[in-house]
Amino acid sequence: MQQPDLFFDRSRLFEHLCDVNYLRAGFKTVKKNQGSPGIDGVTIAEFESRLDEELAQLQKELRSWSYQPQPVRRVDIPKPGKKDEFRKLGVPSIRDRTVQATLKILLEPIFEPLFSKNSYGFRPGRNQRQAVEAAQQIVASGKGYCVDIDLSKFFDRVNHDRLISRLTEQIEDKRILRVIGMTLRSGVMKDGFVSATQEGTVQGSPLSPLLSNVVLDELDKELERRGLEFCRFADDANIFVGSRKAAERTMANITRFIEGKLKLVVNREKSKVAPTSKVKFLGMTIVAMTIAISAASINRAMDKVKELTPRGTSHCLEQAIEEINEWYVGWANYHSMTQYPAQLGKIEAHIRRRLRARLVDQQKSKRNLFKKLVKRGVRRGLAAKQVFSNRRRWALSHTKAVEMAYPNQWFADKGLKTMSDKGLAHWFEINRWIKLT
Repeated sequence: MQQPDLFFDRSRLFEHLCDVNYLRAGFKTVKKNQGSPGIDGVTIAEFESRLDEELAQLQKELRSWSYQPQPVRRVDIPKPGKKDEFRKLGVPSIRDRTVQATLKILLEPIFEPLFSKNSYGFRPGRNQRQAVEAAQQIVASGKGYCVDIDLSKFFDRVNHDRLISRLTEQIEDKRILRVIGMTLRSGVMKDGFVSATQEGTVQGSPLSPLLSNVVLDELDKELERRGLEFCRFADDANIFVGSRKAAERTMANITRFIEGKLKLVVNREKSKVAPTSKVKFLGMTIVAMTIAISAASINRAMDKVKELTPRGTSHCLEQAIEEINEWYVGWANYHSMTQYPAQLGKIEAHIRRRLRARLVDQQKSKRNLFKKLVKRGVRRGLAAKQVFSNRRRWALSHTKAVEMAYPNQWFADKGLKTMSDKGLAHWFEINRWIKLT
């Protein structure tokens, strides 16, 4: 298969969008990201089974201007730790995702070199860890206060006219702008009803992350013009200054810029000025110039452990451990940037205690529990003293007898994954580096 040439003529972007090779590359990224069908119900596998036919049809429709993006399927996802708040996601059809992914392939090389070095979200070679570490360096330079700006429903409130105007500054081919405009205005379907989209860019569209950076790059440039130090990841922006007075002044000035110039809305309830140790950024907090998992992230993790280890479940222990591992390994890998590995150890200890409580609960009587502990090597006197007491299951799960019968290694042998040792290794490496420098 012929590979698309990324060194293309900017004045002929539309011809490249109609090129089957580019569309095929777009579908390849859609397939890699997976995802569910749009409103037409066509899955990635079904689309791929007739790929040549589908791409030829897309090419024909684009060239003849008969292409019309379908409304996206609206899905409301609860925000972590916020049962009454939802993130509105949109699921475009596979054919529309293919066109949008192709547009991203064409536009990203144009805009990427123009973006700020302080922007880390949805950019090649950049990630959350780099953003948090950059924030740590800024704090270490003496910027002890943070202006934490929360944009209210950012993706839902992007102004289409301003976005197209920003795109026009770099895109010579107006036909591409027309396709993007059609995509932005494609509409949303929920519960069988279609509503028009007069503003916003769909979360779930392959093109939206790039468009969001185009919008917020204007904020980045304004912050740089004012000489402010900041880190931004998507719509999560933290500005660092040296005093509370400077932070309050910055908050007022930047809020006026965002709402007056960018036509976005600052959530005043969630935005705040505070010492950096009181502000979370991408789930982390800078405490005494070191990186720690934020208290909010720890609390959400504790709630997730409780959700994965309910009382009275019919699931066997092995299945529970598999479900815990599926969540915890990803969570801990991300949060392993903490320089306080005991935070990971705290979560792991809570997991084991919840599982020990389940093992205690499975013994239908205290006599059965006593026999089980003795069988597992606990001295009879110790087992009797702690089991035949007024302690209930949760208290018993943290007794010496139960912990001896089911030590940490027992859970490891059952397949329970731990990450705190890796965190400790990371901590020792950091301390070694500090001493060397």
